[in-house]
Amino acid sequence: MSDLKTSYLGFTLKNPVVASASPLSESVPRIRQLEDAGVSAVVLPSLFEEQLSLEGQALDSDLSRGVESFAESLSYFPDMTDYNLGPDSYLDLIRQAKKAVDIPVIASLNGTTPGGWTLFAHLMEEAGADAIELNLYSLPTDPNESSAKVEARYEELVARVRETVSIPLAVKLTHFFTAFPNVARGLDSVGANALVLFNRFYQPDFDIEALEVVPSLALSHSYELLLRLHWAGIVYGTVKADLAITGGVHTAGDVLKSMMAGAHVAMMTSALLRNGLGHVRTVLDDVARWMEEHEYDSIRQMQGSMSRRSAGNPAAFERGNYMKVLSSYILK
Repeated sequence: MSDLKTSYLGFTLKNPVVASASPLSESVPRIRQLEDAGVSAVVLPSLFEEQLSLEGQALDSDLSRGVESFAESLSYFPDMTDYNLGPDSYLDLIRQAKKAVDIPVIASLNGTTPGGWTLFAHLMEEAGADAIELNLYSLPTDPNESSAKVEARYEELVARVRETVSIPLAVKLTHFFTAFPNVARGLDSVGANALVLFNRFYQPDFDIEALEVVPSLALSHSYELLLRLHWAGIVYGTVKADLAITGGVHTAGDVLKSMMAGAHVAMMTSALLRNGLGHVRTVLDDVARWMEEHEYDSIRQMQGSMSRRSAGNPAAFERGNYMKVLSSYILK
């Protein structure tokens, strides 16, 4: 029987399917259900620094602070007092989840200031989190801020959190970088133990009748995986940090492709919201079946086998593939 075990953030996981941050992991009963369904680790919903500030300040002043820099604090988001859990409840969720399940529990933090990142990262570690995922979901809008300054700011944030806590750190990124491999190497050098590729960018819509900016959220689809595969395949082997793919993981084929690109885990949310928690077992059974049919002994055996370093045609990751695809379409 094929061995589905993998490693991530220093933990040996029973399989590569991890439940990413979502409402599915916002309570202990649901986290227990995720473990029973077969996931090998769970990421808790993000705690936003705005939620920490709201304990002592008015909502309007908090949502206006940093609005030029951080997309998830933009005014089109709803009252943060109603978003998942407050700080104290979040720490309690970590404590209770650790007692209830045997799989790693990964806390998630989205901050806006160095102090906010480090303070609550320390409290998350004290509460018993096995690891922390730093959610660097930001939207630079200042025309005076160069990409180099943005990237340096990210490295500084990760470095400061790394100095504050001893548990593993994963960094969840967007794909909006001019030179992503260099960004990956920089974050790796300051202590990131894993890179999570990529955050889905929830773009707002316009209500042209009410003249309002409104939230817009849609579940992912497998086609979104291609971007993740591309960059995982390029970055694999150039950093010490583990790679995780999130966004577009729906099927056994998606999981297998993620492993072949070089990921250690494939994170899943939309597929579970759409198909139910039983979908985890279906995917894992299909992964095992495919591996046996194709004579793979283990997940580790295939990891990175389709990366840029291993591919027989490295140009498939670069400009050659762009020209080939454009010339392949035939008009009818």
